[in-house]
Amino acid sequence: MPEPTPEKYDAILIVSFGGPEGPDDVVPFLRNVTEGRNIPDERLAVVGQHYASFGGISPINGQVRELIDAIRPALSAAGHDLPIYWGNRNWHPMLADTIQTMRDDGVSRVLAFVTSAYSSNSGCRQYQDDIAKAIAATADPAADAPDFTVRKVRPFFNHPGFVHTMADNVEEALRSLRAEDRSGARIAFTAHSIPMGMAVGCDYEEQLIEVSRIIAERLDSSDHLDGPVPWDLVYQSRSGPPQVPWLEPDICDHVDALASGDETGPARPSAIVVAPIGFISDHMEVIWDLDTEAKARAEHHEIPFVRAATVGTHPDFVAAIVALLDEHLRGEQPQVVGKLEARPSPCAVGCCAYTPQRPAPTRPVA
Repeated sequence: MPEPTPEKYDAILIVSFGGPEGPDDVVPFLRNVTEGRNIPDERLAVVGQHYASFGGISPINGQVRELIDAIRPALSAAGHDLPIYWGNRNWHPMLADTIQTMRDDGVSRVLAFVTSAYSSNSGCRQYQDDIAKAIAATADPAADAPDFTVRKVRPFFNHPGFVHTMADNVEEALRSLRAEDRSGARIAFTAHSIPMGMAVGCDYEEQLIEVSRIIAERLDSSDHLDGPVPWDLVYQSRSGPPQVPWLEPDICDHVDALASGDETGPARPSAIVVAPIGFISDHMEVIWDLDTEAKARAEHHEIPFVRAATVGTHPDFVAAIVALLDEHLRGEQPQVVGKLEARPSPCAVGCCAYTPQRPAPTRPVA
């Protein structure tokens, strides 16, 4: 890997998914998320009931604010007195509005941290495309050359500050169980499912398997646990037509399968520990799909259920973000853990390409 060199930037941009902050925001937010997919408002209203269960508020925006508040002093302590801006893909503050503000403030060269750790079209490429669209939408048509550039920090799935913090959180969840439940517990590492057509064009699965393996090995060597804990990689939050294949198994189906304890699968566990390694904070997919639906499924089967914390604003994760920024600001060598190399920044041309698969035609019933 070539020696990195320092680069000059005017500001830091935090880019996230966005979420509604009140009941009136929910359907407009979901329209933004599903733009171009011809999903009727009636269907969006059904999905909106998940948000209604929490007052129409997704916790993600508040959590990003907390993360920025934690990054700002850590970045300053590292010797980088750069302003931090924030823009979302799907809800206010919207990326284009934020980039316009940055232009108005005289900013022209930006280093972006996206709150998505893995490589995939939806988790990396689409964010870059959204940034490019926002830059184009706010450009001066009279300018002869590009007057605003954004460099995205690499996917950080294998940064030690991210992986080791998750491992500590999973160990804490295991240790919260009663001793008799912990001895036969099983870990379910979870991440957002994506369509198979998207998965074949990226390293998303490989990265998730690698992170799960690293965490499991770290747990195996813990002085506070009694030995190896079996684990599985499962998925959650699937959407889209049922005819289009997505990564499986789903977490709730997985809980059902574990509860059956039949000869074709693992023995019924004494407890299930869910580790949401695909998420950095407790946003809607975590508090609904895991804390509500998956937990209810485990309780139905009378299996103790505990969910490991996400990295959130843990000081080690905040330090990892500063280290990721330092790879560009100071030319620091990328830090990685495990067998996979650091992903390049910028990404290779055509990286994480996605050709959506069309649903199979519905056959009439005779």
